[in-house]
Amino acid sequence: MGWLFGLLVFAVLLIAWLASMYNNLINLRNRFKNAFAQIDVQLKRRHDLIPNLVETAKAFLAHERETLEAVIAARNSAEGARQSAAADPGDPQAMKRLVSAEAGLSGVLGRFFALSEAYPDLKSNQNMMQLTEELSTTENKIAFARQAYNDAVMRYNNKCEMVPSNIIAGMFSFQKAEFFEVETESERAPIKVQF
Repeated sequence: MGWLFGLLVFAVLLIAWLASMYNNLINLRNRFKNAFAQIDVQLKRRHDLIPNLVETAKAFLAHERETLEAVIAARNSAEGARQSAAADPGDPQAMKRLVSAEAGLSGVLGRFFALSEAYPDLKSNQNMMQLTEELSTTENKIAFARQAYNDAVMRYNNKCEMVPSNIIAGMFSFQKAEFFEVETESERAPIKVQF
């Protein structure tokens, strides 16, 4: 009878331990999703600022229509990728598309700001100065939010890969999350938005 009681206690402790590991994985997954939500807010703000920026620049850059259209196209692509990633931050493919779209948008914005340097009237426009300041602030917030997200993803991925929690992760289909990383050195440089 004593061995039966010991076996029952062992089974209860094992179930409690497994449940604790499962709950920890859920907690870590929710944390990285919440961290992505913080990035999402800043990316949405960035994407909302860009049409205003282009509209302000239109009067000054009338013959640079291709550049303005490229900025809007890149912004629309990035916004679509953002919405897809926001729907499921755990989807590695959606995150890769977002990283790629944001890199494209950053490249086009960099060219836009380099081009605008040649237009003194645009540089001194009060609305343009305010929008570029807001965009610069938003870029900094995105960088901080991306760091917090990547930290949360690292903790979650570690738990999914380490023994013994990797067994629970495999049993319940916890998949590794994708980092929000810049891919090239040129993307690591901040967008120059100062006049």
